[in-house]
Amino acid sequence: MLSFKGMRFPADVILVCIRWYAAYPLSYRHLEEIMDERGVSVDHSTLNRWAIRFLPLIEKLSRKHKRKVGTSWRMDETYIKVKGVWKYLYRAVDKEGKTVDFLLTAQRDMAAAKRFFEKAMRENGVPEKIAMDKSGANKASIDEINGALAVPITVRQVKYLNNIVEQDHRTVKRVTRPMLGFKSFRAAANVLAGVELTHMIRKGQFVIDGAASMSFADQFHALAGHIRPM
Repeated sequence: MLSFKGMRFPADVILVCIRWYAAYPLSYRHLEEIMDERGVSVDHSTLNRWAIRFLPLIEKLSRKHKRKVGTSWRMDETYIKVKGVWKYLYRAVDKEGKTVDFLLTAQRDMAAAKRFFEKAMRENGVPEKIAMDKSGANKASIDEINGALAVPITVRQVKYLNNIVEQDHRTVKRVTRPMLGFKSFRAAANVLAGVELTHMIRKGQFVIDGAASMSFADQFHALAGHIRPM
């Protein structure tokens, strides 16, 4: 369970603010206005600190509740602007569209791709197949990983197979576009963890007691270890 000890605002206010920010195309100033209309005066800079501090912690807590993904992955990278410079968000989904994993990197090269694959496999196991684009760096990273495996991963560099992950990028981009770029790499990585988390909740990727009768908001609160007030 997250600790909100020492915070000036109650946990329920903090959680609803960061959930809205990660789930919907809102800026911090939009959220500041929305909360003010509800009688809660909170500055956009405070909302920013909450998101950066708590979203990655909730995403980390959620991993122990995540359902297993399939063994056929589709991997691709998309672009995220940080301090006016494009960075790279590596992502993978399985053939059913469930999120496998994600990683924000400063570079788009073999080392970055290998870090992503190692993280994804550490959390989700080794897949049987991976579909990707024609990137030589991505293929080289898997070739190196395959060198240490008894049963190598089958790689398919066929563009149409990656349509599912390219479409999945759109949800992430739709939420991040109003954010108008991130001021630091840390802020970007932490907020993106929350965006990916809320996307996975919508895709039903978590095992939570009573999830069938729980709203999206209730599941977010449950993953944070807090009961949402009625």
